[in-house]
Amino acid sequence: MSASTIEAKPILKWRVVDIAVASVIGVASALIYWAVALLTSAPWSVLEAAIPGLAGIFNGLWLFAAPLAAVIVRKPGAALYAEVVAGVLEALMGNMWGGVETFLIAVVPGLAAEIAFAVFAYRKWNLPVTVLSGALAGVACWGYSFFTHLQAIDLAGSYGIVYLLTTVASGALIAGVAMWYLYRAIARTGALDQFASGREMRRKAN
Repeated sequence: MSASTIEAKPILKWRVVDIAVASVIGVASALIYWAVALLTSAPWSVLEAAIPGLAGIFNGLWLFAAPLAAVIVRKPGAALYAEVVAGVLEALMGNMWGGVETFLIAVVPGLAAEIAFAVFAYRKWNLPVTVLSGALAGVACWGYSFFTHLQAIDLAGSYGIVYLLTTVASGALIAGVAMWYLYRAIARTGALDQFASGREMRRKAN
């Protein structure tokens, strides 16, 4: 079965069900993001001690809400909306970064993830575009950390070249590849039949 889907005439107006599902994705992602922050604290330090920037391999675990919501809901702003909901709720639950930084680190990658679908006018939904969305979210995540931590003159530092490569790879694989196949698995159950994304996957499976 082909992993490519091109929607000829996308319906871009949001419905109540679109808001509800994007919100659910954001809420569920917030819980995972919060747990990931706790579970990766120790291994993050170990990897950073070994090679500065290597811990970026974990970053995709904070970026997946955007591509997943986008590929399911298929409406402009779905990626940004889900990532911001996840970030805001994670901040409310409490983490090491605080509310403002958590909000910003959600907005910036959320916007970047949105760009991947926007450049195709929300008409192309496939694995490569989803991977691009995750990778762009990774670039944005790196860029935010690089510049806000004043590492702009230290490409070999904790937020330098290695961190860029690991974060982009993590975004592409976790937020991109993994979310595409998660979406397919969910769609095959019939849970997404109210969405074009779900109906199309069900037709291909039959």
